Amino acid sequence: MTPPSEKLAGSLDALRSLQERGVVAVRAADLPRSHRERLVRHGYLQPVMKGWYVAGAPDRQAGDSTAWYASFWQFCAGYLRARFGAAWCVAPEQSLMLHAGNRTVPGQLLVRAPRGRNRVTPLQHGTSLLEVRAALPAAGDVVEVDGMRAFSPAAALIACPARFFQRYPVDGRAALALVRDASDLLSRLLDGGHGTVAGRLAAAFRDVGRDRIANEIVATMRAADFDVREANPFTTPLPPRPIPRDAAPVVHRLRLTWDAMRGRVLDLFPRPPARSADMDAVLGRIEDVYVTDAYHSLSIEGYRVSPTLIARVRSGAWNPDRHPEDREHRDALAARGYWQAYQAVRDGVRRAVAGEPPGAVAEADHRIWYRELFAPSVAAGLVRAADLAGYRNAPVYIQRSMHVPPSPAAVRDAMPALFGLLREEPDPAVRVVLGHFLFVYVHPYPDGNGRLGRFLMNLMLTAAGYPWTVIPVERRDVYMAALEAASVRQDIGPFTDFLAALVGESAEPGHDAG
Repeated sequence: MTPPSEKLAGSLDALRSLQERGVVAVRAADLPRSHRERLVRHGYLQPVMKGWYVAGAPDRQAGDSTAWYASFWQFCAGYLRARFGAAWCVAPEQSLMLHAGNRTVPGQLLVRAPRGRNRVTPLQHGTSLLEVRAALPAAGDVVEVDGMRAFSPAAALIACPARFFQRYPVDGRAALALVRDASDLLSRLLDGGHGTVAGRLAAAFRDVGRDRIANEIVATMRAADFDVREANPFTTPLPPRPIPRDAAPVVHRLRLTWDAMRGRVLDLFPRPPARSADMDAVLGRIEDVYVTDAYHSLSIEGYRVSPTLIARVRSGAWNPDRHPEDREHRDALAARGYWQAYQAVRDGVRRAVAGEPPGAVAEADHRIWYRELFAPSVAAGLVRAADLAGYRNAPVYIQRSMHVPPSPAAVRDAMPALFGLLREEPDPAVRVVLGHFLFVYVHPYPDGNGRLGRFLMNLMLTAAGYPWTVIPVERRDVYMAALEAASVRQDIGPFTDFLAALVGESAEPGHDAG
């Protein structure tokens, strides 16, 4: 009789074969029933709908949405290809969001297909797919974006109603920035007789400083005897920062997001106190809060650490050369890495307080912080040495988050843009809040992004005279929910309020977050 372990190994091998072929949307027909039932029973396969599955993680708690959100786009692409072949595409609104670099998992994905059933299909964790029986755009107006069939940017801009630009101004303006010339739009506007749409798009291009395109749209449509009246679909004003013409979509998103959020931050975050001129006192306070900070920051990330362990690491009693258990202890390695990185951040604070621009310090030092965080784990063989080389080379997913960070290629464009925003920003409160938020939004590294984001936040805080601020593990759920609101709903208010309250508490005499 075959042992149960061998049966499970055989089923896992069958699943691995599918994954090696790039299959994410697993159909019942893809696996024999015995394999399928065994993988579901052990948590390696999760049912999505009747006859369809995605790979799961057996060590995840019941109700954990991480595996589903990580699989969402690939699952939907595979399912829709199996259903409709090439005769489908996502709606123009979702198409523009994809072109603008927004990979947030939607609550409902709207899909057009000539053979659509005009019904909603429930998916996992409150998401759904609405397929609508509708004609597709012309063949040249359907393009593929990360496996999803979508309207081309020009076709989507024409098909989107005004309410899209009102509801999603960052995505709308980022999509407009992708248009280099009016020609593609004009051929479609003229052929379709879209005089009203032409007026809306002309005003939208004028809103983002693209007067040449706006003028060409209006002049050409009027020459063809259309009555074009400009009506700006954006209800929120665009800050005066110019949109770079040739930048990648992720750069447009970051710059527009920063400009859209900074006013709210200025309204909610306290003004900085008078900055201390006593460098020793500033650095001393940072040293005093180390144990508390390390305990909470590591605990937020799921490490099982204690103040005793952290103190042992800090004192040098942790010695992997003499004590094998220290070399093998994942949590001790994380604590040691945190200590090393903390010293590098402390040096950056010293330079920033002395007058070096904090954005420039963060840009120069964040790679050092990352290397120090993981150097002990590399030395112990728990992390590959290649992982210290730089930004990530693979997708990452944030636990239980509908936000999907940018692709590895987009990270290379995003990080210089983020540090440019930090250098250009005159207000320290904005650097504190948006620096932390957008760092974890981009998620540039395979691991450690939360710790690095909090280091960056505290560099910005202390450089401006605010106290070093600890985010308590007891408030992790509130912290993560506030970041989710900013990432998914573009609402920076909860995150600003959260940090402002903690900064206020940290400034109170005798305060100890631990």
